Amino acid sequence: MRIRVKICCISSHEEAEMAIAAGADALGFVAAMPSGPGPVEDGLIRAMAARVPPPLATFLLTSRMTGPEIADHLDVCGVSTVQVVDHVDPAEWAPIAARHPAVRRVQVIHVEGPEALDLIPRYAAHVHAFLLDSGKPGGTMRELGGTGRTHDWQVSRAFVAASPLPVFLAGGLTPANVGEAIATVRPFGVDLCSGVRTDGQLDAAKLSAFMAAVRAAEGAG
Repeated sequence: MRIRVKICCISSHEEAEMAIAAGADALGFVAAMPSGPGPVEDGLIRAMAARVPPPLATFLLTSRMTGPEIADHLDVCGVSTVQVVDHVDPAEWAPIAARHPAVRRVQVIHVEGPEALDLIPRYAAHVHAFLLDSGKPGGTMRELGGTGRTHDWQVSRAFVAASPLPVFLAGGLTPANVGEAIATVRPFGVDLCSGVRTDGQLDAAKLSAFMAAVRAAEGAG
């Protein structure tokens, strides 16, 4: 079982190069968000994505809520994958697919409880993958990722078992806990931001330790 690794919150060409050298399968670029670390302006996202060699994936994390707005965002950023970080109306995926048919589509599911599984049939026909995270999209203080918190991995395990699509696991992953997370949830891939950073900067030692832990978990699986 090979686990894909997505390193998120990439904020510079140097961080992108570090993640690629460490063996990442995908890089995540965070656009403007109501909460969480790591947002960068769209022009820099486009410049960074343009320098990422194939076959690595480049993810735009967008908090825009309508299909036309998200498609406009993709026009600007030039990435291979869009990750919608809020629970949008499923109908909003149609204009994105129509305007950007080659762009892979990922719906974030914020795991607040077992009801997360109810969202599988809501979105499965419209996207290529799910990403499970620890945010709280409802309420006045919306959290759409980057919380540094884990969630109930038993719910995530059940989600993976029920999903017809690949599932990435995010939320509070670190070199110390990613092995347990993989063994418990059995995701297609893992995604993290703060767990490989020191004072907000990508940390080569933590990144190396994380990748080693993922590869060890693959061997154990």
